[in-house]
Amino acid sequence: MQSNLEEPDTRVNTLVIGAGQAGLATSYWLTQFGVEHQVLERRDALGGGWQDRWDSFYLNTPNFSFVLPGLTYDGPDPDAFLARDAVIDLFRDYAQRIAAPVQLGTEAARIARAGGHFSVETASGRFTAENVVLANGAFQHPRIPAASAGIPGHVHQLHSHDYRNPQQLPDGAVLVVGTGQSGGQITEDLLAAGRDVHLSVSSCPEAPRRYRGQDTFYWILQINLHGPTYGINGLQVEQLPSPAARFMCNPLVSGNDGGHSIHLRELGRRGVRLHGRFEGADDGALAFSDDLPGRLAMVEAGFGQRLKLMTDAYIEAAGIDAPAAEQPQNDTWLPAASGARLDLDAENITSVIWATGYGLDFSFLDIPVLDKWNYPRHSRGVTEVAGLYAVGLPWLTRHASATLALVGEDAQYVAEHIAAR
Repeated sequence: MQSNLEEPDTRVNTLVIGAGQAGLATSYWLTQFGVEHQVLERRDALGGGWQDRWDSFYLNTPNFSFVLPGLTYDGPDPDAFLARDAVIDLFRDYAQRIAAPVQLGTEAARIARAGGHFSVETASGRFTAENVVLANGAFQHPRIPAASAGIPGHVHQLHSHDYRNPQQLPDGAVLVVGTGQSGGQITEDLLAAGRDVHLSVSSCPEAPRRYRGQDTFYWILQINLHGPTYGINGLQVEQLPSPAARFMCNPLVSGNDGGHSIHLRELGRRGVRLHGRFEGADDGALAFSDDLPGRLAMVEAGFGQRLKLMTDAYIEAAGIDAPAAEQPQNDTWLPAASGARLDLDAENITSVIWATGYGLDFSFLDIPVLDKWNYPRHSRGVTEVAGLYAVGLPWLTRHASATLALVGEDAQYVAEHIAAR
């Protein structure tokens, strides 16, 4: 993409790349601190990545966690969940309310250092800025395994990023690969439409929708915010076992139907054919790991090994009067066969949905500031390159840094740093 170099550069103190929740929160705080700025959004409409979710999508976090700078949910149902279109409308209203200076349909093609400033090239022209904030989010580059190339061409393939509803798929059975939140919820969407579904099980942990009297995300949020006060630091970035852990799965829950847990064995009882991890394709047949019983046990144990322990410790340390911990059910159901090999034609599988997550995309960044995981090297969002910042990435400062509830705090810190320059 080439900018029109005949036009003079647009000069601005600070450019924010992306007008999703991170970009708008940053814009709010930059305005509060009197920093002149512009927000560039590659899409033609506001609403961020929520516009890429399927038709029946609901937020997985309760309404009480819809907190942005200057905006807190004050409706009648704090424990309910917002539908996709309601979320998009709220973001558009928020951008108008804070008078965010957003330029739509403007994608950053290249960002580089130039004479002590940043040069940002777009199809609409070139910008020169003292500061740049990377707020383009973590859901930019849909990941699809290279082995997908071995699936016959007559089988319709798409990533969850492009899935909207069962009607867009050809008649026949559907294979969903991946059991993160997207994979679990899309499987339920297909089941509700009467489709035959096969599901390849990954390692994302199941979790109860509610635990000890509160939504599980309530406890996650409290531990993020107040855990260190009581010596519970497991959700702080410094406690990650490795930088790769920044991309670990979120708990398998749904905001649909008033919010509920998703249990893989229950999906199996409802008719979903469960398989192990997808390993490859050969001449119309797919191979899966032959470890489904152990994989299901691992998925079910995940909450008890980490979040449950931290939640119980936090409740005790903070002296919270909460109901006793619920004992998990000992569900031993298994399918008659693990399905380590799957013949697509024999099972009439005409579609594969890759619910295999996203990768970070900073391909426009012509500055050596990324680590081997393509993550900016930074301290609290301040990168090692003066004037370059990041907001809204998973585990930027803690587990919930990219969520609606906490992105504003990181945005405030970055905006203060910019104002101080």
